[in-house]
Amino acid sequence: MNDVLYLSTTQVALSLTYLVILILILYKKRISREKEILMASLRMTLQLILTGYVLVLLFDNMHPLATLAVVFLMEFFAIQTVIKRTKSTLSAALKKVISLSIALGTLTSLFFFMLVIIQIKPWYDPRYFIPLAGMLIGNSMTGISLGVSRLTEGMLSKRLSIETALMLGATPQKACKEILDHAFDSSIMPTINSMVGMGIIFLPGMMTGQILSGTSPLLAIKYQLAIMFGILGSVSFSVLLFVHTGYRTFFNPDAQFLINEQNDPHQT
Repeated sequence: MNDVLYLSTTQVALSLTYLVILILILYKKRISREKEILMASLRMTLQLILTGYVLVLLFDNMHPLATLAVVFLMEFFAIQTVIKRTKSTLSAALKKVISLSIALGTLTSLFFFMLVIIQIKPWYDPRYFIPLAGMLIGNSMTGISLGVSRLTEGMLSKRLSIETALMLGATPQKACKEILDHAFDSSIMPTINSMVGMGIIFLPGMMTGQILSGTSPLLAIKYQLAIMFGILGSVSFSVLLFVHTGYRTFFNPDAQFLINEQNDPHQT
């Protein structure tokens, strides 16, 4: 069980066969996605190679500031990715809510996981801290992205029903409850679907990687269970913070619904 399967550069290069076949199929079927796939593949390759060298440097020179710097950089890019993915033009207030929700939700979950659950010493060991941070931040980024889209679409498409509820005496939160619930459900559903199919339909990446590296499947399962509950908590906490704070940016202090050029995608 301790044998490690090593891949040579030639073996990794052979995996490009999948990419070549896909490009040929797309070209023959006249599906114009070759450029996007090639650019995505090239970007992924360069990013992973660069990350590998950075991690080697961090592993050989452990320091809490270096580890935290990498995590904060990951947080920054996650926030920027969410904002750029959103089709609607976001207000400055909503961008702040997105930033706060991702940062607070993921960092709280990450430090609880590191300090309380697995109790790594030193706590800033990049071999554990950075990969685990990547899983929590990456999944939370996906959840928040869905939450932002559903919240903005719902608030704008149901403007009349919201304003009607406000005129009848409802608070902004009650007027938006259905939208907030839908945004949360949509955001958390990918994580739930992943949990439901895990172990029967597929083996998750972390568990597969540990097994391939020679770790006992039973030990790999323990780690996978812990990280999945950590991901569930991180995504849920981040999305809850966002949806139950973000909706307020659509109202002024007098509980009046706001629609302007900053949050209306139909405005130019």
